[in-house]
Amino acid sequence: MIVVDASVLIAHLDDGDALHDRATALLLESAGVPIAASPLTLAEVLVGPARTGRLEAAQAALDALEVQEVPFGADAAARLARLRATTRLKLPDCCVLLAAEDAAAERVLTLGRAAEQRGGRQRALTPAGSPRRL
Repeated sequence: MIVVDASVLIAHLDDGDALHDRATALLLESAGVPIAASPLTLAEVLVGPARTGRLEAAQAALDALEVQEVPFGADAAARLARLRATTRLKLPDCCVLLAAEDAAAERVLTLGRAAEQRGGRQRALTPAGSPRRL
């Protein structure tokens, strides 16, 4: 299982995004491995399409990718607070890590701001939260 953050899915869905090709390549490299995301991540991905009247098309694209939603557990608030306090990551990133923990993901794919500043290179976070370049 691979958990993706919003940056990968947003860039993949928007062919005008500067990181579209990189995001699409990452997803193609992961073909055959189940992809998952947290509910908050999926909501982040769908905000833009909802604003532009393309919500259904974006949902269909996510369905075609077979992105699985990793639901928040009953203890999510406390676990997210702990992740936020110990990693100093923003809450959306903590949601990604929580999803990775809950799904026992082998890795997390992101094209976040740090990756953009490095020229769009991929960054992966282990579920424990330690960054590593791939």
